[in-house]
Amino acid sequence: MPKYVIERDIPGAGKLSSKELQAISQKSCGVLREMGPQIQWVQSYVTDDRVYCVYIAPNEEAVRKHAQKGGFPANRISQIRTVIDPTTAD
Repeated sequence: MPKYVIERDIPGAGKLSSKELQAISQKSCGVLREMGPQIQWVQSYVTDDRVYCVYIAPNEEAVRKHAQKGGFPANRISQIRTVIDPTTAD
């Protein structure tokens, strides 16, 4: 199943408290439960003004639907084509 990186523009994201991040995570997980097992949240990276999320989903539309239902921005959705890491150099 394809993986996607979702860029979410959230000004001040890096200053969100652990309680705020927990609430956002709980909301996301609730929407995912409603949508069923075909879409999965892998992890997210929080920077100063943006959150980058990695999802496994059947298509981009499922990712957009999750964002819409959860009230999350999804400013850019990119399908991951290949994963590389230091072992790729070997």
